[in-house]
Amino acid sequence: MNLIIQGAAIATPDLKHLAKLAGASAIEAISPSAFRLCNATVHEEIAPFCEEARLDHAFVPHARKLADMRLAVMDMDSTLITIECIDEIADMQGLKQEVAAITAAAMRGELDYSQSLIERVALLKGLKAAALKRVYDERVRLSPGAEIMIARFRRLGIKTLLVSGGFTFFTERLRERLQLDQTRSNVLEIVDDVLTGCVIGEIVDADVKRNALLEQRDALGIAKEQIIGMGDGANDLKFIGEAGVGIAYHAKPVVRAQAMHALTYVGLDGVLNLFT
Repeated sequence: MNLIIQGAAIATPDLKHLAKLAGASAIEAISPSAFRLCNATVHEEIAPFCEEARLDHAFVPHARKLADMRLAVMDMDSTLITIECIDEIADMQGLKQEVAAITAAAMRGELDYSQSLIERVALLKGLKAAALKRVYDERVRLSPGAEIMIARFRRLGIKTLLVSGGFTFFTERLRERLQLDQTRSNVLEIVDDVLTGCVIGEIVDADVKRNALLEQRDALGIAKEQIIGMGDGANDLKFIGEAGVGIAYHAKPVVRAQAMHALTYVGLDGVLNLFT
């Protein structure tokens, strides 16, 4: 195994200490913010040391190659982008605090996702549809490293699937902007340019996200080991569990505890460093 260390600022003494703990045979620089400790072994002091130093760490197999991957599946809100879109839409109604509290509880796995979405969308009733464009134009920002990561996937022929409990208004714009291959998300009902407070059709919850991944896996004829999955909330755990490489990105504790890897201090381009 190799131990990958990533962080905004990696002190040389910290790196050497981690190499000693892991019994690493060498330290290789991947980038200024990422290093590979070769032939490393697990040590109980590595995780708490990295947490204290605000470093991401991951033990990865020598043979794991990005070129072997065929599908990357990712969440949108707080993963591909930095915000929760529904919270920002609610801000246009003066209800951000109330809606954000429900969102946070749902992401921690404390509420049924579908019911929480119905409740939050109902609060948007009467809002002009133009508010969605304002949120996209003024508040949607890609997570750091997102474009680098997706460009690398595209060069290697890795298909991309965006699965979101958010809304098609945003996923479709991101699909065009980033040249993503597929998206799956919720449809807000709009009548006479006003939100009705309802979602049209099936709600994209944890099961639908998982099924979307499985459908793409089967359509491509690939194995679980050829899939990367990344998300931040409890409703992402089912699809992350179907990926050969599951990544909790700036995620809630319940997701960090169950995913194969966690990236908390670096951007999405840090995903690329988990492969050779």
